[in-house]
Amino acid sequence: MHFDYALFDLDGTLTASAPGITKSVQYALHCQGIEEPDIEKLNVFVGPPLASSFEKYYGFDADRIRQAVEDFRSRYETIGIFENSLYPGTREMLQKCRAGGILLGVASSKPEVHVKTVLAHFGVETYFDIVCGSDYSREQDGKVRPSDKDRIVKRALDHFLSEDGDRATFRARTAMVGDRCFDMEGAKANGVYAVGVSFGYGSRDELLSSGACCIAGSMEELGSFLTGGAAWARGQRSAVRRS
Repeated sequence: MHFDYALFDLDGTLTASAPGITKSVQYALHCQGIEEPDIEKLNVFVGPPLASSFEKYYGFDADRIRQAVEDFRSRYETIGIFENSLYPGTREMLQKCRAGGILLGVASSKPEVHVKTVLAHFGVETYFDIVCGSDYSREQDGKVRPSDKDRIVKRALDHFLSEDGDRATFRARTAMVGDRCFDMEGAKANGVYAVGVSFGYGSRDELLSSGACCIAGSMEELGSFLTGGAAWARGQRSAVRRS
């Protein structure tokens, strides 16, 4: 299999962003009078929209969510966004995909302005033909929800589809790559191939139960699958079916 289009999540898929996100969540909780010394506990905030996580894990109502998001942003936008790193082999994987003729995009629940800042910071923005994220004002208001990922993926796909023209086969030639259930569900909702990565912040079980068709354990494996590394890809699909 060779894909013509590939969309990527950002946090936990292209970058190891947990340090900046979790420290900023820790700061936001502190501002709410909650001390959380176990930074690892806050890894659940990496990937999902902030509002959903503050509600799910700390029971915040709408007003506390808005304030917590504001406090998070006050640290994240100046410090946390740069407490981040590319996963080993990310640049080489992107180069391999582009050399293989694959058009690339980013579909992230992170505010789009922040997605573009991160990509530019690491000098990888030129690999991507489309970058889609959430609306900054909705994030500030605490209105971004996990279901928004479906619409973000669709927006990126619509960009590629408008230039492709072959509606009959477009979705079968397109992959969505991510590390969390939201990415796999966004792929399924839009009828494209759901590709998980095991080096991010979601578990293998989470990826499989949410519809991952295959799971890559490294950037090298991911690049081989997307560009048609046949033996590995067939083995992965068989392993997923047996799971």
